[in-house]
Parts: sequence; C-alpha cells; structure tokens
Amino acid sequence: MKNWVLSTKNWAMMALLAVAVFACDPDEPIVDETPAGDPLKEDYTLALKWQQVYLDVERFTPNYRPPVAARTAGYVGLTAYEAIVNGMSTKYNSFDGYFAGLDVPEPQDGADYFWPEVYNAAYARSITLFFPTAPAAQLFKVYANEQDFSEKFTLTVANDVFVRSREYGRAVADAVFAWSKTDQIGDAAYLRLHDPNYAPPKGDGLWQPTFPDYTPALLPYWGKVRTFVADATDKCPEPLAYSKDPSSEIYKQALEPFTLVNQIKAGEKYEEHWIADFWSDDCAALTFTPAGRFIAIANQLVEKEKLTLGAATELYAKVSMGLCDAGIRAWHQKYTYNYQRPIDYIRQVMPGNAANSWNSIMCPDGSGRFFTPPFPAYPSGHATFGAVAAEIFSDYFGENYKFTDRCHEGRTEFIGKPRTFNSFREIAEENAYSRLPIGVHFRMDATSGVGLGYGIGKKVNRLPWRK
Repeated sequence: MKNWVLSTKNWAMMALLAVAVFACDPDEPIVDETPAGDPLKEDYTLALKWQQVYLDVERFTPNYRPPVAARTAGYVGLTAYEAIVNGMSTKYNSFDGYFAGLDVPEPQDGADYFWPEVYNAAYARSITLFFPTAPAAQLFKVYANEQDFSEKFTLTVANDVFVRSREYGRAVADAVFAWSKTDQIGDAAYLRLHDPNYAPPKGDGLWQPTFPDYTPALLPYWGKVRTFVADATDKCPEPLAYSKDPSSEIYKQALEPFTLVNQIKAGEKYEEHWIADFWSDDCAALTFTPAGRFIAIANQLVEKEKLTLGAATELYAKVSMGLCDAGIRAWHQKYTYNYQRPIDYIRQVMPGNAANSWNSIMCPDGSGRFFTPPFPAYPSGHATFGAVAAEIFSDYFGENYKFTDRCHEGRTEFIGKPRTFNSFREIAEENAYSRLPIGVHFRMDATSGVGLGYGIGKKVNRLPWRK
C-alpha cells in the first residue's frame, strides 16, 4: 500500500485546490497534487548525499577490494530501493520473494510513513551493517548524515510517523542484510581475501603471483558468490592461445602494453597517460574502487538530470546490483582460464634487458610505486564493471548521451582533469582500454570484459522493476 504524510500547509493547499476545482470550467484538466513525502516527488538530494557518504566509506575501509566493494554496493542499493518502493507509484515492484530467500517486511496497512526518513534510516543502518570495520571517521560521517536529515524531517513530521518511519527503514535494512548473510562465500569476505590453501595451477601462460610483491591470489572462489541476475551463460570466449612465437597474436598483444608503458615513462603519449591515470581507480584509499567509480558517475548524472528521489534510487539500485554481478562473473572467468598477466609474459618471453626489468605503472600517486593486481588477467574486471554500468546508463538516459566525467577534477596526484564522451559505451570502451597503457592487461582482456559486462547489464535492465 502507498502511504504518505501531509503537513498542515499541504492540507491547506489541498483545500484551496478543491475550491479551485469546483470553481473552474469542468472541461479543464484537474491538476494532480501528489502529497509531500512521495519519493517520486521528492528531489534527489537525500539519495545523492548518501551515495557520497557511501563512496567515502568504501574508499577508506580496509580490504574492500573491487569485487567485495561491488557486492556490498549491490546489497546497499537494493536496501534503499526496497525501503521506499511501497511509497512510490504502484508501477514499481518490490523484489520481496522475487529473489529466493529475500523476505522484506511490509509497512503497516493503513499507517502513515514519511518515506524520506524511511530511506534515511535504512541507508544509515545498511552502511553500518555492511562496513563493520569502517574507520571511526567514516562511521562519524554516517551518523552525522543520518542525524542531519532526521533533524530536518522532525520539524515537519509528526513524532509517531517519524518514529514509525525510522523503525521501518531499519527493519528493511536488517532484512536485506540477513539475506546477504545466507550467501556464505560472499558474506564478510573482507576478512578472508586470500585463501591460504589455494594453489594456482602451474604451466606455460598460467597466472602466478607477480613481481614485485608476489601477493597471493585475491578471492579465487569469488565466482561462486550468489548473483542477482547473472548466471553460467554470462561468460567469455576462449582467450588467445599461449605462444612464445613473435608472430603469434598473443605476442603482438603483449607488445602493446610493453610499448605504451615505455612511451609513457619516457614522457611521450600524453593522451594515453591521461587515460591511464583517469581510470585507475583501484589503488586503496587513493580513490574509490573501480565499481565505486560508476556510482560516482551516477551521482553526476542524478544531479545533472535532477532526478526525483524515487528515480535516483531505482538508478542506483540497478547500477549497484549490476556491478555486484559484474565482479562475480569476471572473477569466475578469471579463475576458469587463469591467464597470466602481461608483466610475466613480457619478462619471460620477450628478449633483452628492457623486457626483463619491465613493470607496470599502476597507482598514479606520484610515489613511484607500481604493482599488478593479484589475480588472473582474463577478462578485465575494470572492463566488466564499466560495461555493465554503461549498458544501464544507456537504457536510462539514451544511447547518445553526451557526458563529461568530473570524478577526479582537481586531483593533483595524477592526471584527473575531466574527459568528455559522446556516449556511455564510449566511456566503457575507454575505461577498458585504459588498462593497456597502465600495463596490467592485454587487449583481449578488455574486449572480452566489455562484452561480458554488456550482457549482464541487459539482464539487470530486464528485471521487473516496474509493473
């Protein structure tokens, strides 16, 4: 049942409207005055502010590596959507019961709710549940943000309605979190990023921990985590055959990152250096994660288009749930093929001292650090995350939506000045390509990741969001 709250001012306005209706020409259309509190009429500010808080928490909480962060975003996004879906138009569906085992409490029949406070309470509770190890400074932001909005809402909402709304929002968050815990491999994975019993297969062209830190495999069983929509049909074609032959396709593909990195180090190829820095979002605490990047892009879109609270919440839920599944299926394919990284191919196969000492230029923080992500190359997780988001954005805003990404505007540690794109697919493809000039992927990793992400994005769009 849809519920809302009317302030005294709203009642007065409705009374005046009734008089006006009877006084006007009967052939004139009656204006629909939706009461205050309906998420489809409230503006985006509440949702945007919470997403900004979320990105800070995700950025600074240790061990929330890309797939873990993406899964967390998916459940938090679903929580926010379920918190207010009963306050929106009846054309929106709840996923209660649609996802096996998900049991979301229903609001009290006939009771009044102030849906912005439901959202506020649900989001605050959800972040604290999913980030129990967040630094105190980040948790303070959560509590402060919740309190700021609550104090504002209590000025216009009756106390019993406010309390009921807050309790219902927290109950929804608790229910989604309880469901998330039934996925044992995904639950609390930030505590066990590396399995000490996992031994990567050995052989020519197969991934092994890489120079210089030789970090063990990250989340080798992540492909078994529960998804929202993706399944075994979401997979990549066979990667290129391993070969040491200089005329082979894989040798040619290894030459690409090898050459690009060397040119960037020499001060050449500014455009590629800009692209590499602009999309490098997986250096802990320097920026948000690769999945979080596309929530940050969603923030810009929500603000630019001035979406309602309801529309913004739907968009955030779609993108976040898609990112969750993108990480799971990309990791499934990574550990299916166990393809080695360019750094090992270049050092092991290519001749000469330049190849033997070659390294990536990962982490553009000015310190001279470099590393290679500790998991197999094929397909690119970066590419998969970007493509799933691009598919959802394209469906929501249009195929040829021109957009300037300002995510890193003003950063001084790397080249973060804004870049402009003519479509979301152009964004996805550049994001995928960016892993080549940084030196951590082959071109096949990028192209297959994009294809994988587009397919998952289409499935998210086809979910029964609306009746």
